[in-house]
Amino acid sequence: MRKIAIGSDHAGFPYKQPIITWLTENGFEVKDFGTYSDQSADYADFAHPVANAVESAAFEKGILLCGSGQGVCMTANKHQGIRASLVWDVALAPLARQHNDSNIVCFPVRFISLETAISALEAFLSTEFEGGRHQLRVNKMSC
Repeated sequence: MRKIAIGSDHAGFPYKQPIITWLTENGFEVKDFGTYSDQSADYADFAHPVANAVESAAFEKGILLCGSGQGVCMTANKHQGIRASLVWDVALAPLARQHNDSNIVCFPVRFISLETAISALEAFLSTEFEGGRHQLRVNKMSC
């Protein structure tokens, strides 16, 4: 079973449970790293645990949700083993995987529909990294 880590701040919270439901209905094991309500919360408090879980290989991929997607994406990308991608359109999701070997997808909940997020997530999770010339580029990402 594929293991997925998920986290959000208060702005991303409304999409989190529907995404978890979709994931479990499609055979994924999901660990929710919070937040667990729509009360104001700091995105870094949830982005770091998700990034740690993916970076340690305890989870195959991660999903982060916040209002703009920017805060969780920037926070996750502070981790050396993380390649988090901000995705607001379905077409971006497979490219993040094919060309950048992204291992965390970040959604800007205030700017996309739940349907778009789920469709993009499906594309993200079903797309493999192409390797080859892209691996050479990915190898240059870490500092």
